[in-house]
Amino acid sequence: MKIRKELWFGLSLMAIILVAISVVLLRAPAITNGHLGLLMLALIVVAIMLGFPTAFTLMGMGMFFGWLAYRSVNPDLAVQQILDLMVQRAYSVMSNDVLIAIPLFVFMGYLVERANLIESLFKSLHLSLARVPGALAVATIVTCAIFATATGIVGAVVTLMGLLALPAMLRAGYDIKIAAGAITAGGCLGILIPPSVLLIVYGATAGVSVVKLYAGAFFPGIMLAGLYVVYVIVVAKWKPHLAPPLAASERAVALPPLSQALSERGNNALAGLFGGLRMPSLPKGKVAGQLFVSMLPALSIAVLLVLMFNAATSPVATVDTTGLVQSGGAISAEESPAEMGGSLSEPPKEEGGLTEPPSSEAASAPAAAPTAAVASTPVAKTSETMPAAPKAERVPAPTWYWVVFGVGMTGLALISWLMNWQRLEIFKMLLASFFPLAVLIIAVLGSIVFGLATPTEAAAVGAFGGVLLTAAYRYNAARKAKVGSAVGKTLSDLGGIVKESSFLTAKTSAMVCWLFVGSSIFSASFALLGGQDIIETWVLSLGLTTLQFMLLSQFIIFILGWPLEWTEIIVIFMPIFIPLLAKFNVDPLFFGLLVALNLQTAFLSPPVAMAAFYLKGVAPKHVTLNQIFAGMLPFMGIQVLALALLYAFPGIGLWLPTLLYK
Repeated sequence: MKIRKELWFGLSLMAIILVAISVVLLRAPAITNGHLGLLMLALIVVAIMLGFPTAFTLMGMGMFFGWLAYRSVNPDLAVQQILDLMVQRAYSVMSNDVLIAIPLFVFMGYLVERANLIESLFKSLHLSLARVPGALAVATIVTCAIFATATGIVGAVVTLMGLLALPAMLRAGYDIKIAAGAITAGGCLGILIPPSVLLIVYGATAGVSVVKLYAGAFFPGIMLAGLYVVYVIVVAKWKPHLAPPLAASERAVALPPLSQALSERGNNALAGLFGGLRMPSLPKGKVAGQLFVSMLPALSIAVLLVLMFNAATSPVATVDTTGLVQSGGAISAEESPAEMGGSLSEPPKEEGGLTEPPSSEAASAPAAAPTAAVASTPVAKTSETMPAAPKAERVPAPTWYWVVFGVGMTGLALISWLMNWQRLEIFKMLLASFFPLAVLIIAVLGSIVFGLATPTEAAAVGAFGGVLLTAAYRYNAARKAKVGSAVGKTLSDLGGIVKESSFLTAKTSAMVCWLFVGSSIFSASFALLGGQDIIETWVLSLGLTTLQFMLLSQFIIFILGWPLEWTEIIVIFMPIFIPLLAKFNVDPLFFGLLVALNLQTAFLSPPVAMAAFYLKGVAPKHVTLNQIFAGMLPFMGIQVLALALLYAFPGIGLWLPTLLYK
């Protein structure tokens, strides 16, 4: 029987691991607990690659090797101690408040996935980007980035976009490689872009604030999506046959009767709608509504410019400290140490309701009380007679604002000139498909980043908003279909969606929570055996610089991303790397951003690229796995470039959390 290349790779990697650990054990003069820890670490990787359940394999190995560690100290108490360890670690996971956000975010993601809004969003995006080279691939990446902000489920994004975008790109004549690469790379953005479940798991494992991780991952995610878009545009411009432009028939949008009637008077939508207000034969309400919608981009730019002007010219707040004296400052400055000695005498004693006179030592220092009185009097008088502060004046607008103002005005002129009837209909489609989702995203992520709610609270709001969003879109679809009662159809569909989403959420959340329990027991046993100390001693003995350590750690994580899922890498290997960060002065927040970006690369690296298998499951039969792998390789190179940019310019990830959480 012919063995597949992926199986050969897995067997070879397991053999390398076993040979390496055997060499280490055979060369050791004596087998210590530390060697058992290294053996445990190697065996868990091999067991996972063989297909054993990760969570229960972690628990089983952790229990067995932990028992060996306790048995080497006190054989009589070993069983009791390892059972106590298991209970304590399981309870610590159950009491971790951060993990509550995981099922809520997963539930929100499954609801949004089944709300049928991604299809309309993709259609409106590729119509609005029709003039951009590689419009369908660009629309795919942008849709994936937007969808990633509503769900951190990588498999769901790749699968759904494989059903929607891949057939559309193949019909348009796109090369299979660039189509597959755009879908798999865009679908993996959910690993990095908030609300990423990976960042929650990393934060709980490394003890890093999830709020700061979300703020830090925002710009790297946008940067990576932007690099993808630039690559697709360059390829489509350089080799148009790989990503041909949309045909004119596919760009056309049917106009409603009102727009058709007004389009006969001119092609500019704004001028036509203003003229339509003066036509008595047309309904004024409909025309005014269409005019308001068409002016929304201009109104948004105008409001943004006003807000920026107010922020740029706001008066500088100054605090008038005239007449104020620091607490105790005047007394300390005017009294000598000898004078202060009198104030340290014991208070007068009371006997029979009478107060004893002060001692002679206290009476000999009468200067303290008058000095205090003199020092306090001007302060009170000054505060009573202090004049009202003059009203602060606004500062002149800086040069950068006028540059932005000029760009905004140019944008307004372009929008007014380019807003024809076709673009107005496309904008309405984009508004209807994206605006409700944008409100949900801003409500969830905005409340987290700006400190209005914890991730758990925001996730609860997002889950509830997902239910409302699903109900609204299902109701709209039922009204358009005109099949029976729209309300009854909506309730029936919503019940099925909530039931299915709840089941999938419970399944995913149970997996993550059991992984945490297993990894907690495994990490504790690894530490008991001294494995962490051996690795730390070995790494420090290499004399690595910070750059060399970062390269080594990221290379190891990249290699581990081939056979292992990101959950296994985070919960098993991050507890090994985290203690080393302080030795090399590496911020755990920055390290987490690099890990998230690195694991995206691992998701696209053959031969065990999970995104490729997700896409292959829904792709047509003529699309081969090798073609998908070939399409992912350029995007994997872009991810390596983004990783280098993030390391070279840490401000890409650290600027926003530093600004918001000083």
